[in-house]
Amino acid sequence: MNNKTLGVGIIGCGNISWAYLTLAAKFNHIEVRAVADMNMAAAEERAKEFGVKAQTVKDLLKNDDIQIVVNLTVPAVHYKVSKQILDAGKHVYSEKPLTLSYKDALALQKYAAKKKLRVASAPDTFLGASHQQARKAIDDGVIGKVVSGTCHFMGPGMEMWHPNPDFFFNPGGGPVLDMGPYYITNLVNLIGPVKRVSALAGTGRKTRTITNGPRNGEVLKVKVPTTYHALLEFANGASITLGLSWDVWAHKHQNMELYGQTGAMFVPDPNFFGGDVMLATQGNLPEAMKAWDHPFGVKNWGMKNSQTDVIWANYRCAGLADMADAIIKKRHARCDVSLVAHVVEVMTAIMEAGKSRKVLTLKSTCKRPAPLGPDEARALMK
Repeated sequence: MNNKTLGVGIIGCGNISWAYLTLAAKFNHIEVRAVADMNMAAAEERAKEFGVKAQTVKDLLKNDDIQIVVNLTVPAVHYKVSKQILDAGKHVYSEKPLTLSYKDALALQKYAAKKKLRVASAPDTFLGASHQQARKAIDDGVIGKVVSGTCHFMGPGMEMWHPNPDFFFNPGGGPVLDMGPYYITNLVNLIGPVKRVSALAGTGRKTRTITNGPRNGEVLKVKVPTTYHALLEFANGASITLGLSWDVWAHKHQNMELYGQTGAMFVPDPNFFGGDVMLATQGNLPEAMKAWDHPFGVKNWGMKNSQTDVIWANYRCAGLADMADAIIKKRHARCDVSLVAHVVEVMTAIMEAGKSRKVLTLKSTCKRPAPLGPDEARALMK
């Protein structure tokens, strides 16, 4: 067994950094050694909480004890910060979306190759137990070749729970860039790359009112479409309808339904690692597949009290640990930039098609990431 550990630094000490710092300790091959933020007080607070070093961004990038830097900055500066990390001679693992344009994603991919460094990115939820069980069932031909399907993420909006939801409704925001990475990445995991895209886009409300926190009652202008209905044509010939919206108060759509030549599959929310996969084969009613003995399906996260239990499976850092393992073993990472750049092009093509009302053919393609079975997942964990 290779017990090599790579030092990890984190740039960006907002809310999401807490989850990374908490969960990184559960995985092999990675050790968070320093954190940085433009707000030094935020970095010092996180460092004190988790017993790591607080540094300036400049000093973290010079730190010889760090081989991988996790980019948790806001999406608008993902490209700039990731390039700085590569310039410093370190591998990049970015939060989603990798970049806000395919041009920038491709530039990072080429620059990393030139520097002989790795770039990978969230989401890694497709490595979860339910999605990997769905992947195995598809690979085993349980529903035959996937020919069509539907995906839906629809709700009323982010202003109801997020205390500072401004960026969701400004350029660089919107439901495609926010939630699209989870759904599209999992579709590529399950059935392969996308070939062509068409879409319709709209804005349900021109303003949004914050209804929580210290800014309760403040009105925001909406500057991006908040509803998209897209049609994705995959390289294998499948056609998938994808609905992403913040203008829906209620619905009964499944998160993801895939229709094969000999059956149908109902996949749980790809924003999460766990959940039940349902199957219906040749005239039979849908039934839940037998629970898979996969470590990334074990409920380990949430809130528990005497009245209610809200517990779910959360294995954020699985993609980071897999990347470190891939670097050590000189193999292809499952969240590699080739996959992520393709997903970025799919998302930006959806937004462009929503404006132009044209069918767009993609320039990129990618291979499906390697499956992650129970034993391989256990090997990533301590």
